[in-house]
Amino acid sequence: MTEARPAGKQNVRVDYDDLLSFVAAVFIDRGMQVDRARMAATALCYSDLVGQGTHGLANLTGLYLPLFDDARVDPGAEPQVLADRGAAVLVDAHRALGLWAASEAMDMAVERAATYGIGMISVRAATHFGCAGHHAVRAVRRGMVGIVASNCGRQRIVRPPGGQVTMLGTNPLSVAAPAGGHHPFVLDMSTTAVPAGRVREAARAGRQAPHGWLADDRGDPVTDPAAFDRGDAHLLWLGSGSGSGAYKGFGLGLMVEVLAALVSGAGLGPSREALAGDGASSGRDDDIGFLVAAIAPGALRPAEDVDRDAHALFDTLLACPPSRGNGPVLYPGWHEAERAHYNRRDGVPLAEPLYQELCDVAGTLGLEFPDPIGGD
Repeated sequence: MTEARPAGKQNVRVDYDDLLSFVAAVFIDRGMQVDRARMAATALCYSDLVGQGTHGLANLTGLYLPLFDDARVDPGAEPQVLADRGAAVLVDAHRALGLWAASEAMDMAVERAATYGIGMISVRAATHFGCAGHHAVRAVRRGMVGIVASNCGRQRIVRPPGGQVTMLGTNPLSVAAPAGGHHPFVLDMSTTAVPAGRVREAARAGRQAPHGWLADDRGDPVTDPAAFDRGDAHLLWLGSGSGSGAYKGFGLGLMVEVLAALVSGAGLGPSREALAGDGASSGRDDDIGFLVAAIAPGALRPAEDVDRDAHALFDTLLACPPSRGNGPVLYPGWHEAERAHYNRRDGVPLAEPLYQELCDVAGTLGLEFPDPIGGD
């Protein structure tokens, strides 16, 4: 039963399985098949489960439902294989919901890798897929390395270093790998200093943006995160503020554009119309391209040797003595796995405004939103 939340607590905890069922029901209401809706819900809720809420349920009403309502997502789309070379496949997603299509593509990549040692699925005409890390880690469950790279279609929100107009999106990249009994290694990053969602999250919370996130047209740092959506500030690349470091983030972003869009034939950020821009964000995030790949090291050498070496690699990292005043040495994916463990047990934390927003969605659709099981 959906109920109003008592005031006084910042977060509301909701049972993970109940949350999945609710989100799947929302997608089913928009016309998706049951199994696809469940897979999409798993992808969306992953972000909140592991503590990366900027890519999770905060985007349900602001991003995903409008995609359905504006017919920019086709809930019944059937992705089409355009080219199949065994280890490499080209797919037209036909505007399928990326939350589902990217997971489906990774599962195909894993199947091909089991036969060929590597599987690469190149996808065009796709839509938003949430956290890249969620899709990459699907390969880890089969003992493989997963790679995911996505452009932002024709949406442009970042300028090249020294450029006056926006050319690229945040172009996320993820690599996930088994760690031999430890939590999987999961690198999940935007190629900008932070994803746009982190900026908007800071604006909603009334926090300042740290130096290195945003700059104005003169290149001066901007600490008001709301300036980004007002058009008074633009995102900076990973590594900005350290000499030529911005070129590293820009180079990674351009690399993702090549892998995700040039290979697949998806919409390109740096297209001719970008040159008519005024420095603000331009274009729309349609025709997104992404590349998913699975690598099976066990196809090249004994799987037990791979597992042994993975354990030794990450075990040695964890044993690294911390420098004075710092906590233990960890690696990308560790904190997320720990959060997921506790949140499955104790409930997924949702900010109270988000909880109320989801209750409103439930009421509008005639669904029940899960009762809270606690707060913090």
